[in-house]
Amino acid sequence: MSAEQGASPGPDGGGTPAEDGVHAAGRPENSFRDNQQRVGHGMAFMGGVQGDVYYLAGTELLDDDVTEKIIKPRLREGPYPADEVRKRLCGFVEPPSYLRCRKVLDRRVLVMRAGGGTGASTAAFALLAERYGADGITGLDSMENPAVWRPKGGRGYLLQGLSQAAADSLGEVALTSLGDLLRRSGAHLVVTVAKETQLPADTLPWQVRHLPPSPGEVAAKRLQTMAESGDLTGAQLNDALEHLASREFTDYLGAHPLPDDGVDVADGLREAVVTGTSAASVLDDLLVGSASAARAALAEARHSADDLSLMAAIALLSRQDRTVIEQFTAVLRPLIGERAGPRPGSELPERADVLGPAFEDRLEAVGARPLPTEFGSTSRYRFPVQPVAFSGRHRADALLRHLWLEHEGMSELLWKALDALPYQPGIDLTAGRAIGRVLTHATGPSTLRQLVPFAASDRRWRRRLVAFALGELVQHAVLAGAVREQLRQWSRARSGLVRCTVAETCAGSYGLARPAAALKLLDAVLDGPKADAERSLRTAVSFALGALLTEDANHTLVFDKVAEWLESEQGTPRHTLAAHVVESMSLSTFPQPGTSGTRRVSLADVMVEHPGQALNLVILALDAPSAHEATVQRLLQIEGDPALRRRTAFAPFLSALSGMAREHRGVMRFMLRRHRHRTSTPPEGFAS
Repeated sequence: MSAEQGASPGPDGGGTPAEDGVHAAGRPENSFRDNQQRVGHGMAFMGGVQGDVYYLAGTELLDDDVTEKIIKPRLREGPYPADEVRKRLCGFVEPPSYLRCRKVLDRRVLVMRAGGGTGASTAAFALLAERYGADGITGLDSMENPAVWRPKGGRGYLLQGLSQAAADSLGEVALTSLGDLLRRSGAHLVVTVAKETQLPADTLPWQVRHLPPSPGEVAAKRLQTMAESGDLTGAQLNDALEHLASREFTDYLGAHPLPDDGVDVADGLREAVVTGTSAASVLDDLLVGSASAARAALAEARHSADDLSLMAAIALLSRQDRTVIEQFTAVLRPLIGERAGPRPGSELPERADVLGPAFEDRLEAVGARPLPTEFGSTSRYRFPVQPVAFSGRHRADALLRHLWLEHEGMSELLWKALDALPYQPGIDLTAGRAIGRVLTHATGPSTLRQLVPFAASDRRWRRRLVAFALGELVQHAVLAGAVREQLRQWSRARSGLVRCTVAETCAGSYGLARPAAALKLLDAVLDGPKADAERSLRTAVSFALGALLTEDANHTLVFDKVAEWLESEQGTPRHTLAAHVVESMSLSTFPQPGTSGTRRVSLADVMVEHPGQALNLVILALDAPSAHEATVQRLLQIEGDPALRRRTAFAPFLSALSGMAREHRGVMRFMLRRHRHRTSTPPEGFAS
């Protein structure tokens, strides 16, 4: 509130009647006429305050408690972390075509033709890990053309989902030339190709048709791996293998021949032998999660808005608390009811059931159940949660996919119900990933347009939902190009909120899979028109940088980008954000304590792990007025701490820094201040 807004007009209509500083009642009063306060966020007071003050923050400030979980990608463009590769290969079963693939790969290039879900990617990882180890595999952009691509070192390269345009350019000459380049670099390349993709006939010597391993073998190997890791006892393993060899399970796996079917059976049998439930229930759960079972369930519920809304709620928000399911059901039910219109004779009968069935009875009617109570948490408190889920494996995904894609108008109703739902912890993650999995089965060029309203929302949880959905979509090689183009367009949008969604997407599987591309997007996000939500934009970009820093391999790219932003004009969003990063690392860490991030980096950490980049960052930060003081204080603290001084090799760092003093005024100011700090003597009687 300004002083003028709180002033009472005098007789002449201008100012207070006590402009000489004396109140009308004779009490002295302070004059604030010449005082000015400028507050970017929050509030400010002038003068004394009596009683309580209530300040209601805007929704932007209240909407920070969202799900900031960082999802690791399955598909990467760049080096794969060794622990991820080992996890993928845990329980690997060699497929029938493996020996043939290994022999063809001796020619340096292998083209694997495979159907979806047949385990071709896992086999490719195994082939490359044999030659280069778990830490020697690099993923390539799915849009890359092997005919013009060049290896950058002696590693194993993996290109998943070769495009038809790139396939058309391949041939005997191109593959022979590529093989020579790989041989000189000491590298190998495996390319996976969908069976629908057409390849030139002269590429046959490099092609192998991938055959999936038996799902029974996959299940048995997975159970043995569980026993080796201590998840199963020897007796439990024997029981599970005995069930697996029974006729019921062999018949089921005979009709479901993919490796993932074997994984599902193994996971189900583990749960059965550990909890003591019957093996028959495992097959029941698997069967009710099939596409045909989903169609039958929806057909049975088509005349009941109650059942249909409850099924949709559980499918979209699986494993959310029962209160969240009830809320969403209550919002969706009338929307579904409107589709049918008023029913004749729908007035209440004389003895109407106004209480309705119990919630657990309703769950049982649609094939769902409450799970054991867990504990969830926000940034401020913990709370009990009773998750709700369908009884069958994959039933939620199957129901949501059919409801969303096969029934006209239902997706719009689900979006409308989500929009009306108040935020509940975890719904952005759960609903976003569920929608992303559904959209991987959608067709047409406008698939991603339905995300736009939530991408432009002023509520952060809705933007996070879109980020999680895009993170799921981009894990599919054939869809990665569409997601990349959509994010490129959004990064240049006039709306700052849409650009926030781009940054939020970079703070997850998309950014970790493509760190260089993500930093280019963040560059464009900050370089866009003046944002209508600058605070949200800074928060989203900071979160994205923190997410990238969770993996050590990205540190060089991130710190190079921060240095680039520091060199931009002072006062621009780029410079302001970069100064914030360096200031945070100087004062404590980036991300700051209390914010999301599993890896926090201090200035001392950068000096130890990346001394060259640390020197560049410090020089630029000392030249930046907004980061100068914090950087100076931290450097003086490091020099004054013997352990930190040794850890950071401060002496050579300081020598290199002093050599730049002539060209950088901020460095000169630091050196002079350091000299005064070291040579100043405490007054007598005041020992330091």
